[in-house]
This record gives sequence, C-alpha cells and structure tokens, in this order.
Amino acid sequence: MTIASEHMKRWPAEASEPIFANEVGAPLRRTLFRTRIWRPSLVRAGMLGAVVTVDGGFEAQWSNLDGRKHTERFRTEPQAVHHVARNQAGGLRFHDLRHSYATWLVDDGVPPNMVQRVMGHERSSTTLDLYTRRTDNGDRILRALSDPDDEDPDDGAALAPS
Repeated sequence: MTIASEHMKRWPAEASEPIFANEVGAPLRRTLFRTRIWRPSLVRAGMLGAVVTVDGGFEAQWSNLDGRKHTERFRTEPQAVHHVARNQAGGLRFHDLRHSYATWLVDDGVPPNMVQRVMGHERSSTTLDLYTRRTDNGDRILRALSDPDDEDPDDGAALAPS
C-alpha cells in the first residue's frame, strides 16, 4: 500500500476535498509545505545551516547569498530551526528528489523508456537530458544510502562504503 493510499484510508475525504490539507482543511500549498515542513527538515537533517546547543539555549548558524556566515541565539530549538530554515541561502529543493530518483533508476540499469513512463514524461529525451546526471558508479549511491548492517541479497556481503 502506498503512503497516499494509507493516508486516504486513515483520513477519508470527500471527492471534492484535498487529500493533504492544512490546519483549516484547505489544500496544503507548496509554499507552506516548503516553509513549515521541507526546509526545517533539511535543517534538522544537517543539510541546511546548523542549530547547536549552547549555554542552555540554541544557536542558529546560517549563510546568506554572499556566503557570509551569521549566528543568533534562541531559547528553543524550534525557534532556531525556523530561523535557519527561513534565512539560509540555497538548499535542496523538493523537486531535486525527482532528478535524483531518475538518475538512480538509470544508474541501476532501468531502461530509459521505463524511467520515462515512471517520471510521466512524454519523451525519453526529456528524462535523459533534463532529469538524469551521469554518475561514475551507481553502486556508490546505493552504498551511501545503505545501512552497513544490511546485506546485499546477490552476494551476501555487507554493503559498507569502500
């Protein structure tokens, strides 16, 4: 069962209602998702700025567009996370996950025409030209994302980074 199917089963909605709604039942807008969920998640994951514990409080650390570093102290961690998420320049966009997924599929040997269908593109050239990046070694990606305790079912060896 997909995540969307599980969500719909747990919180059924009328056909005219949005599947994912905000606090007042309206559709969750892209900007709210990015501001309230995506960017704070990147901060907590250590991929966007930083929040460190200092003297019983929290220090937000971020860089602006010029690369100049800034810090500010907050009483609570959520305040510091929100500040970094709002002020840190750049960062991984949610849409970038789509590009990564297409690249991983191609690196794993999935035929381009099948990747095209999964991505919903009209032409495979769109998928290959705009959505994939050549990597030197597809196994490198899998090793980076795998748990060292997991085993590869093909050879029984641990998938530890080399």
